[in-house]
Amino acid sequence: MTEDRAHEKYDALIFLCHGLAPVRTAIAHPCDESSLRGAVEAAKAHIIEPILVGPKAKIDALAAALGLDISKFRLIDAPHSHAAAAKAVELVRAGEADALMKGSLHTDELMAEVVRKETGLRTERRISHVFIMDVPTYPKPLLVTDAAVNIFPTLDDKADIVQNAIDLAIALRIKEPKVAILSAAEMVNSKIPSTIDAAALCKMADRGQIAGGILDGPLAFDNAISPSAAKTKNIKSLVAGDADILLVPDLEAGNMLAKVLIFLANADTAGIVLGARAPIILTSRADSLRARMASCAVAALYAHAQRVKAAHSAKLALTDGPG
Repeated sequence: MTEDRAHEKYDALIFLCHGLAPVRTAIAHPCDESSLRGAVEAAKAHIIEPILVGPKAKIDALAAALGLDISKFRLIDAPHSHAAAAKAVELVRAGEADALMKGSLHTDELMAEVVRKETGLRTERRISHVFIMDVPTYPKPLLVTDAAVNIFPTLDDKADIVQNAIDLAIALRIKEPKVAILSAAEMVNSKIPSTIDAAALCKMADRGQIAGGILDGPLAFDNAISPSAAKTKNIKSLVAGDADILLVPDLEAGNMLAKVLIFLANADTAGIVLGARAPIILTSRADSLRARMASCAVAALYAHAQRVKAAHSAKLALTDGPG
């Protein structure tokens, strides 16, 4: 990956945020250059309104050393990373922030607060991660899920993981996203459990248990993203060769797939966790500034979409209510 490579797909996502109000984003422990600079740049682009949570003296000193102006941002003092994670989650839970962003702390440290039973951000939906990948050799953004949270998801888990990804794709203005359910083969085979899950998920979509997208599977990776490969296998499908979302069998497969795309196909990655009360931006120290801004843009678009959806549901509830 190179910072000067064209980022048309990410630029398009960032452009979609133009005209939208910046999303209030609690940033847990932004105590290194990449996390603090990423927040400042995303704020300059009017994508987020940062709320910095961490050791005030350390953050102020870092901003001064980097020449970053953080005087306009709310800064909440927290003595260490554990406290910062807890406070950032508390802000979202209290409605003072609409998104959560990982700073310079371990992912496990932040997610432990997110999933905490009494004070966390869990919903009835399974929490899952989505990579939004800008692959130079693919004509549109490619969503890969789940490569970071769920290790060996069950069928019910996969249904939630797919629904999370579909909801995100729709928020990114992808109409009726196409979901390829990946396996090692295109035929249902009782010896390969992921093919059984793929068949079940497709039937669940037929019955309305998964909504908003077009599902097909099992599909091997080549048939999911290559029209010629799908044609060679004589696969007649609206999804094959044109997938928007790749559902992987498990975390190991997803992690390897994402890293192959990053290091061999020069893909950039934005990352987001869904299924909680608010979108969670997970970034890596290796992420480019553009990728960090794209992650913020994705979270902002999703947060806005969820807000519109909630308002619509509330309006319907009033319309259908008594009287």
